[in-house]
Amino acid sequence: MEVSEHLQGILDTLPTKPGCYLMKNADDKIIYVGKAINLRSRVRSYFHSDSSHDNKTRRLVREISNIEWIVVGSELEALILEMNLIKRHRPRFNVRLKDDKRYPYIKIHWGDPFPKVTVTRQMADDGSRYFGPYTSVWAVHQTLDVLRRIFPYLTCDREITGNDTRACLYYDIKLCIAPCIGAVNQVEYRQMIEDLQSFLNGKSAPIVKRLEKEMQKASEELRYEKAASVRDQLKGIQTIIERQKIVFNTDYLDSDVIAMARADGEACVQIFFVRGGKMIGREYFILEGTEETSDTEVMEQFVKQFYTEAANVPEQLMLPQEIEEAKIIGQWLRSKRGGKKVEIRVPRRGQSKELVKMAAENATDTLSALREQWQADTHKQEQALAELQQSLKLSEPPNRIECYDISNTQGTATVGSMVVFEQGVPSKRLYRRFNVKSVPGAPDDFASMEEVLTRRFRRWQSAQETEANPGSKPDASFSFLPDLVIIDGGKGQLSRVVKVLEQFELTDKVPVVGLAKREEEIFFPNKSKPILLPRHSQGLYLVQRIRDEAHRFAITAHRKRRSKLGLASQLDSIPGIGPTRRKALLKHFGSIDKIREASIQELTNVVPKNTAESIKAYLE
Repeated sequence: MEVSEHLQGILDTLPTKPGCYLMKNADDKIIYVGKAINLRSRVRSYFHSDSSHDNKTRRLVREISNIEWIVVGSELEALILEMNLIKRHRPRFNVRLKDDKRYPYIKIHWGDPFPKVTVTRQMADDGSRYFGPYTSVWAVHQTLDVLRRIFPYLTCDREITGNDTRACLYYDIKLCIAPCIGAVNQVEYRQMIEDLQSFLNGKSAPIVKRLEKEMQKASEELRYEKAASVRDQLKGIQTIIERQKIVFNTDYLDSDVIAMARADGEACVQIFFVRGGKMIGREYFILEGTEETSDTEVMEQFVKQFYTEAANVPEQLMLPQEIEEAKIIGQWLRSKRGGKKVEIRVPRRGQSKELVKMAAENATDTLSALREQWQADTHKQEQALAELQQSLKLSEPPNRIECYDISNTQGTATVGSMVVFEQGVPSKRLYRRFNVKSVPGAPDDFASMEEVLTRRFRRWQSAQETEANPGSKPDASFSFLPDLVIIDGGKGQLSRVVKVLEQFELTDKVPVVGLAKREEEIFFPNKSKPILLPRHSQGLYLVQRIRDEAHRFAITAHRKRRSKLGLASQLDSIPGIGPTRRKALLKHFGSIDKIREASIQELTNVVPKNTAESIKAYLE
């Protein structure tokens, strides 16, 4: 295998110590993260002429332009660093949990005198107790709705003293036990929250036993209202317990049972949570980047990435097959359990094996159902494109749609956005932003749009001219013409785009429409009357999604550009503010922050009203 001089120099100087390596492509983007006990041996193995390399590895190696490494003290440190790097960079060639957002957790604010229960997407070392992760925030809220009827915890922001004269409505409808009015004291409230935590951990038997005693005692003391309240709480707990499948006797180790299904490059992992002999819940997770990767490696990557996110680690993991790094992963999981052993095993017979098989069947069913949903979504996208083709009288479905929008504040830090949708879905790698340079001073969206489109099609023209040059690398954002251009605006914006298309002789090649905000009217070049797409059509939904995405991307880029300007230079950039007025403003108010806080009326004591309005619009 031919290796560049630059890469060969790196391979020759790699250390023989444990650590992580980061492989980058020609754009300096991290495309793969790995770890090794011996960095030199592991990284160099990628470049051996070895027929055992699969196609995915060969594609990876062809893209490598640079390699960085980080030396650590042990294999365990390398494991932890690798997981953190994969989570941070989400490299394309790594197996990774699908979803670029954080998973939801149930958070119990145990450090507070009267703990609340909330949903969060980030665990912090703040004395709180966490449960999760879960795949659906909707399902988490549904769970809490049920639990709150059994354990009516606080949700208000009152300072709890026990001396309030009146409780809120939630007390009347039995969704709060009102520590605010002293209906329960702090000890009693915290005991209820402790019960809720135990219940989430699957430890329901001690709660039931204690509540039965509490109900009996209240009845004997003729406190019938209290006894009835505890009875209702017991009924709620029993209802949930009856739904939980008994899979083992109660002295069996708390376990997570993990299995996987794969189809056409997709992988779905199912986890059963077994606590106290009962299956108290299950979750599924989808993994990306699994093509041409063995089941063992996919499962290994899942275990590492899931338990990096998990709030709790059980005593035992049951897997469908052995994983290569079981020993070091077990060592890491033990450290997460505070030094308590975690057993990783593959059941060979009996009830445990049946449970793993059941998890695998559930994973298969889940993946099949998800694929049907994804297919249904694909049909909607195809329907939307067909509707647009018909409504806009296009010769073919607009498989590549580009949308443009302009964002500025009083004509400063103007940015144009270009978003690209392919087959009805966003292709974010093709998005581009343009810092507008030729339109200084007052806001002029028409001229800004003309500059953005001119630069876009000039790049296309340049790509056509250099296409035949050996070694040329076309930018996919600009080297292809769109099947449809959408402009966020009406006739005025549209006329400028037509002017640009005429300049590049693309009038007959690139269809363009303008989308007006008020009535979602679609304008055509050289036509006075717009059209309205049917209100509930897939075509309209798609156009709205594209327009909103262009708007979001433009605003984000504008704010980023504006924030790069210093505060004083921001003031200088506002139309109507020169050195004299800037000096007068700073002398009168004392600081930029005070200028920002000032009302328009206060600003007009120093500058004219129109300038004051510009200052407020820009600095806010």
